[in-house]
Amino acid sequence: MTNTTLALNPNDLGRFVQTETYRMHFYEAGAGHPIILLHGSGPGATGWSNFWPNIEHLSATNRVIAVDMPGWGKSDTENDEFGYTHTESLIRFMDELNIEKAALVGNSMGGMTSLITAVKHSDRVSHLITMGAPAPGVNYFGPSDGPSEGLKILFHAYREPTAENMKRLVQIMCFDEEMATDELAQLRSEAALANPAHLESFLNRSFDPSFNTIFPQLSNLEVPSLFIHGRDDRVVGFENSLRLVSLVPNSRMLVLNRCGHWAQIEYPDEFNRTVASFVASN
Repeated sequence: MTNTTLALNPNDLGRFVQTETYRMHFYEAGAGHPIILLHGSGPGATGWSNFWPNIEHLSATNRVIAVDMPGWGKSDTENDEFGYTHTESLIRFMDELNIEKAALVGNSMGGMTSLITAVKHSDRVSHLITMGAPAPGVNYFGPSDGPSEGLKILFHAYREPTAENMKRLVQIMCFDEEMATDELAQLRSEAALANPAHLESFLNRSFDPSFNTIFPQLSNLEVPSLFIHGRDDRVVGFENSLRLVSLVPNSRMLVLNRCGHWAQIEYPDEFNRTVASFVASN
């Protein structure tokens, strides 16, 4: 684990774009082949709070874009009127930025979006990288009945976004509780409380129903794929990535011991090197 000192300021990187449906906020740095970073769920999740240790390093060789998806951060709250999933929102976002093809790097919920996009719009995805992404199936090494310990805490924090619950949320995401700093909890808390409509929207939303149906289609995927998972993930167990790597033909898996749900935050140096090398060499 590494304490990362940043030269980049999120206030200097933030931009907005109006898509067909939503005004979306994102952070952008660097030039070269596009890498789009897709955050997970949880109150206070944003492109920056999920990827602050990674943007600077990856932008040394690539155009890096960390998106606030609709319903998170400074982007518009999701609206049932449109009926679009995150996959459609992502494609419309790419269209507005004139990005024909990009490497998708998705954490948890962002991993789901990446997987669905790779199946439905494979011509728009150059590389598929997930961290802590879910995959339907039965767990043999961890609990299989009902939501995980981490998901229970996540939903509780949505219902009661207190400072104490935010600290518990950050702690459950990391293996090493020293990583769950007051500063990180405060960052998440401020982002969550800045837009209460986002919290209500999440509790009333349902995730893309096509996820279970597209899952078998991953066996036909030709996109180079990398599945990263913390061995000690208490939110989405590492067996999910075992299912992914066994199904996707052109894929590999990296398991990090003593690591929770946020591999990109707990092991930023290894994560950054691995992602940059994977995108450059495949």
